[in-house]
Amino acid sequence: MKKFLFNRYDKETLKKRVEMDTRERRVISFYRYVKLEDPIQFRDKLYDAFEDLGILGRIYLAKEGINAQFSIPIENYEALRSAVDSIPELNKIYFNDAVEDKKESFIKLAIKVRKKIVADGLDDSKFDPSDVGTHLTPLEFHEALSEPGVVVVDLRNNYESEVGHFENAILPDVGTFREELPLVEDLLKENKDKKILLYCTGGIRCEKASAYLKYKGFSKVHQLRGGIINYAKAVQDAGIPSKFKGKNFVFDDRLGERVTDDVLTVCYTCGKPSDRHTNCANLGCHVLLVQCEDCSKELLGCCSEECKNIILLPEDVQKNLRKENIKNKKYPTHHLTRKLVGR
Repeated sequence: MKKFLFNRYDKETLKKRVEMDTRERRVISFYRYVKLEDPIQFRDKLYDAFEDLGILGRIYLAKEGINAQFSIPIENYEALRSAVDSIPELNKIYFNDAVEDKKESFIKLAIKVRKKIVADGLDDSKFDPSDVGTHLTPLEFHEALSEPGVVVVDLRNNYESEVGHFENAILPDVGTFREELPLVEDLLKENKDKKILLYCTGGIRCEKASAYLKYKGFSKVHQLRGGIINYAKAVQDAGIPSKFKGKNFVFDDRLGERVTDDVLTVCYTCGKPSDRHTNCANLGCHVLLVQCEDCSKELLGCCSEECKNIILLPEDVQKNLRKENIKNKKYPTHHLTRKLVGR
């Protein structure tokens, strides 16, 4: 019988399958910049192996390497380690286990081939991407944060850093990593000889960023190995107070892992303290926003009254509206006028 190397089920069926699976799951991420001669062939072999292990998640492949975030039944963890180590390109790759394990993190396995595993907008032929900064363990990074004169840079997007970040870090106000590197270079132009500490969610963005900054003449570039995910686990295990405050935004259905009880931002709708990320229930909008549970309930999961009114329409009318808006390149803009209190 032919085995399908892609998902064949609709979203509701996938959700029900996850709900019915009683096994405990662990959320894992890993990445590696490594040459893949044939990413498409590599993708098919990986899908075959990972589906057999009950893995659900999102994995990106490119000729430059792999970037993976997924969940796996804990009972299959050791089998995963063996399977991955049997692949020469992934042998002994570091598994970054999440702080919080929730079975609803992912509902399907998707492995996609892209031009790059992170959209950085860089021309890799102009510098050496392997000439990265000095990797610091979480506890080394923790100590370095207290050194006089260090410059700490958050390499994530603004919607990530607004709900959680290290104290006194530079928080570039950007929506994509592609926008971030030129801005960071400009923000740091007076600090080329200072010790720079870079961090991101799991470490992958720091790899390219540190190499790029070294190419641009920054001499003391350091980066947090394993990112915030690894740091949060390390300080918890060591029993020391975290210098990262708030939540660590993650790119799965959880939308965040709680690191400390600090709430650093507010509900976009009412302005009350909240760090609860959600997507607008109007599929024609689907904007990501911070919204408290009270406002979400009041607006039926929508970002605004405008979107609330749309989801109250019959489903076929909503679909026609979405098609019409796409055809006319008309996209919702009401959420763009929101005031980000404290940003």
